Order: sequence, then structure tokens, then C-alpha cells
Amino acid sequence: MKLAKPILIAGAVLATAGLSGCNDSKEEAAGISPKTMADALHLVMDSDRAVYTKKIVNRLAAKEKVIKASEHFEDEKALVLPAQMFRFGAEMVAEKAEKNPDINFTYSLQSLWPINKQNAPKTEAEKTGLKYVADNPGQNYYTEEKLGDTTYFTAVYADTAVAPVCASCHNEHKDTPRTDFKIGDVMGGVVIRIPIES
Repeated sequence: MKLAKPILIAGAVLATAGLSGCNDSKEEAAGISPKTMADALHLVMDSDRAVYTKKIVNRLAAKEKVIKASEHFEDEKALVLPAQMFRFGAEMVAEKAEKNPDINFTYSLQSLWPINKQNAPKTEAEKTGLKYVADNPGQNYYTEEKLGDTTYFTAVYADTAVAPVCASCHNEHKDTPRTDFKIGDVMGGVVIRIPIES
């Protein structure tokens, strides 16, 4: 596979250099495989999300009850929900990527049981990938898909309930289609898309 454009992102380059045993020269960075790139990006996203969920939301809202977390965080002067924090980051990346065409990847948090319908899968690759990671704990899903004139490397990673607050928030939400989540359950997935041909 060849990338449509080189993707040079400092953090991801360093992460993938460490994973593949390469040094961080530009020539080698441009040759990073889409799978390695997606895996490195997900490692950062998943770690940041877990830290925010466990160290901020679960601790302050569920354990110490200092402040609550709410989807209406501005009106209620509350913490941003982990899924919202993730979406805000994805939107900011997309906005910055528009101004820098060398950074051309997207990511989103989706679910087969979305509380917010905008987080439901739309493409066949998303639907298949989300079902695969739900049915195969610990495994990721990788494929290629063509959207418009561009072929993408698409990766789907399980999004699991890492703290009690994850399961309780989803189970108790008025719009939830599922009410039986437990710690460790797959609640959805992170979908990362990297263009490989245009």
C-alpha cells in the first residue's frame, strides 16, 4: 500500500519509530505502513481517553462526588463526558487537517448501540468492524474501503468500559438502546481512516 500523501505527525512518528525499530528520519517516517500508523494513533487516543475517564471523571464524579459529568456540561457547569472529549478532539484534528493537507486522517467514536445517533456506523466497513471487535475481544479490525474517489485504510478498535462510570452512564441514559453494560464490555469502537490512494 502506498499513502496518498506522506503523513508526518511528530507524536505518531516517534511512536511508530519505536514500534517498528526504525529511527525517526523523514525518509523512514514517510514509509510507515497505514496499519502501524493507525495502531500508533489509537494507542495515544486510547491512553488519553482512559486517563481522562479514570483519573478525572470516575474519581471526581463517581468516587469523590466533587462535580458531576454531564452531556450538558456548559449549562450544568459539569465535566465533559469522555465520549464528548473524544469527539471534540476529533473535530479539532479535522479542522486543523483542512489547513494542512499533509495531515490527512480522521477518527471517530462509534457504536452499534449509540446513545447519540450521529455515532452510529454508516459504511459497511464501520458496521462490519464494530461487530467484529464486539465479537472478538482483544482483536482489531482492518480493511480498505473506497469512499468517493479515495481508497482508505480503515481500522476499528474496541472501545471498552474502563471504569464503573462508563457502564453506569450508558446504562442509565434516557436514550440508551442497551442497559446491561459492565466493566470490560465492548461499548463501541474507534474508527481510524487513513487515505492510501486517490
